[in-house]
Parts: sequence; structure tokens; C-alpha cells
Amino acid sequence: MSRIFVTGGSGRLGRSVVAGLAQAGHEVISVDRDAVPAELLPAGVVQETADLLAPGEALRLIGAAKPDAVIHLAAIAVPFSAPEDVIFGTNTRLAFAVISAATEVGVRRIVTASSPTVLGYGCPEGWLPPSFPLDERTPAKPWNAYALSKHIAEQTVQMFATAQGEKIRYAAFRPCFVISPEEWEGAPTQQGHTLAERLADPALSAPALFNYVDARDVADFLDLLLQKMDDIPNGETFFVGAADALATAPLAELMPKFLPGSEALSSGLTGTSPAFSIAKARELLGWQPKRTWRTELKPTLNDEASTLVTAGGGAKETS
Repeated sequence: MSRIFVTGGSGRLGRSVVAGLAQAGHEVISVDRDAVPAELLPAGVVQETADLLAPGEALRLIGAAKPDAVIHLAAIAVPFSAPEDVIFGTNTRLAFAVISAATEVGVRRIVTASSPTVLGYGCPEGWLPPSFPLDERTPAKPWNAYALSKHIAEQTVQMFATAQGEKIRYAAFRPCFVISPEEWEGAPTQQGHTLAERLADPALSAPALFNYVDARDVADFLDLLLQKMDDIPNGETFFVGAADALATAPLAELMPKFLPGSEALSSGLTGTSPAFSIAKARELLGWQPKRTWRTELKPTLNDEASTLVTAGGGAKETS
């Protein structure tokens, strides 16, 4: 059992990470500006409310907690949900404050959340990768403040890993479009529509290249990552996603409709293949996602999605 300090523990991803780590037997300290109602807090989890951007606050809290590991999730989590300078400043300052404080305290394992958006897909001026599936070797080309802030979080990890050598272990991970447990039951996603709607209308999922991951699978990934950090190269970055695409048709058919010029590149994305590879997490950590929309989506919602697709709801394209 480890003592794990989680920032952003009240968020869409954070709630599942905190619950999953606690269920795995870890002692968890969850820190966020907003508190989870006490009746929803997993047994044994310690909750702190704090502004980690306040001078010295991250150092004070991590120093008092004396954790074995820090997982940094706190951030403005949605692109363009605030002014660009606010997103950039908030996310980069949070990452540096938490990672530097954990390093100063001497926390042995430090992990930060990044994002697949660092690759630059969705750029208004056009974007095509060298190849599909996308992986950690695909060049980063952030085009907005959110993506840039996450790229800088990865670079912050690299900087500290370089400076600390093997004394402290660092890693970053890029969770795909996070689906929390209640969203399988019909709650709206962070874009405001439901998963049934997202499946029925490919135009809704196309901006994210049809990627997704169950928040509980991310918790499992982080538990395993913390166990294996001493055995892998320092400062690694991982994609964390589902083993399939959030789509009812093969991406080889869908991708060219929404990503001009991708016909040849996406031709290998047949069957249920996703656009994002998780091979690195499989090979270095032995991690495998357990959940897919095909089994997790509430049956009535799955039926609703199928009905909408049959009725032509999946025929829409971006203009």
C-alpha cells in the first residue's frame, strides 16, 4: 500500500482515480478547490480543499502529507472553456507548482496528466499525422493554449527527470476522451451531449478522432504505472485509451469524411481499431483497458444509438 497525493481529485477523471486507488488499497489524499460531498467520498480517503496556485500552498500540502507518490490531474480541463491566457497560465503554473513542490519534498514517484491534443488534431489550418495509429512518437504540434499547456507539462516532467537523474521517478500520461461511470448511464459528457448521441452522430466524436477511455481504466493504469516506475525509463509519456474507437463504423470509412486527405493514412484502421495506439503501455507496463462502450453503455442507450444510426443519424458530416 502507498500513500498517494492526487490533485484535481474532485474532477471528472479525479473522482474515479481517487476511488480506484482507494479500492486498490492505497491511502489517498485528494486535493481540489471543490470538495466531493462527504457521502460520495470513498472510505478512507482524506479530502483537502485548497488553491494550489496560492504561493507555497502545494509545497505546504505535499510536505504535510508526506506521500509516496503524487498524481497531478488539476487543470482547466476543456479547451476554450476560458480565455486562452487563463488556460495557459493556470495549467502551466499548476503543473510546475505541483511537480516542483513534490520534487523539493522528495516524493519518489511523480506523475502528471497531459492530453492527446498535444498532437494538434483539429487545427483550423489543417492537420495530418505522418501515419496512423497515432502513438508517442507522433510529433507534437499544439495549436491552442490548452494543448500547449499540456505539452509544457510533459516538458516539465522531462526537465525534472533530467535534473534528478534516477533519484526521483517521473512520468506523464495522455488520457483520451474521459468517460466517467455516470456517463454510461446517460449523464451528459463534458461537451453537453450523451454518449448515445456521440455514437449516433460521428460528427460529434470526429473532432477527437473517435478516441475515448473509461475513467476507471485510467485509475487502473495509474495504479500499475506507480508499481512499475522503477523498472521503466524515467520521464516516459503514455497514451491511455480504450482498445477500440468510439464509433459504430470502422475508422477507415469515417476518418476521410472528417479529416480531409486521410484516406490512405487511415486505410489500416479497420474493424474496431482506434486512431490512438496504447501499445507502449501494454509493452512497458502490461496494462490493458478492461472496458469498452460495447459492454459499458447502458443497454437502452446502446439501443438508442443503434436506432439513430439506422435512421440516418450517423450520416452527418462537418461543413
